[in-house]
Amino acid sequence: MKMVYWVSACVLFVSTVNAETFNWGELKRERIDLKLPLLTVQGSKGILACGYINAATCEKTGEACAIVSGVNNHEDMLVKPIVALSAAAKELGVELGMTGAQALAIMR
Repeated sequence: MKMVYWVSACVLFVSTVNAETFNWGELKRERIDLKLPLLTVQGSKGILACGYINAATCEKTGEACAIVSGVNNHEDMLVKPIVALSAAAKELGVELGMTGAQALAIMR
């Protein structure tokens, strides 16, 4: 029950955050320039990644990952909806359709 309240608080807080004010803090951002950029943001509990990363691979390794699509930079990742996720991310409270910022608040 405490987890539900915590996740709800995170959702309310993060929904008001935009790219200019988002606190990246300890989150590790990576970018590999290909024809389209391969982007990841790693928190202590999991990663937010672009569509280059396959959630099924994270299933095999038991890692928490959430996928956003149609992004060109890390700031885009904050506002795009989660389109795929691993079971480990779901166990943490990440859900399809929540924004990347909301997922990062959980996986931070």
